[in-house]
Amino acid sequence: MDTNLSNSQATTRGSLGGSDTANQEFHVTYFDSDCGLIRTETFDTLPEAERFASRNVSDEQGWAVIDAVPAEASQLAA
Repeated sequence: MDTNLSNSQATTRGSLGGSDTANQEFHVTYFDSDCGLIRTETFDTLPEAERFASRNVSDEQGWAVIDAVPAEASQLAA
């Protein structure tokens, strides 16, 4: 195990806090250690996504990645 890394990590890719977050949604891909599956959840705001990611990185096997993606057209109209 690399001693320079903490046992549990939540990471974000790129610049997620940019000025155009109104047309973005945030996908959190994480390892669900309860069932051994990789799952994805979608959030409207970066702080919500970060809180969820942090909660799901609870043991040394846990990890989460947050991706900012353009909101789907159907969600933009709502």
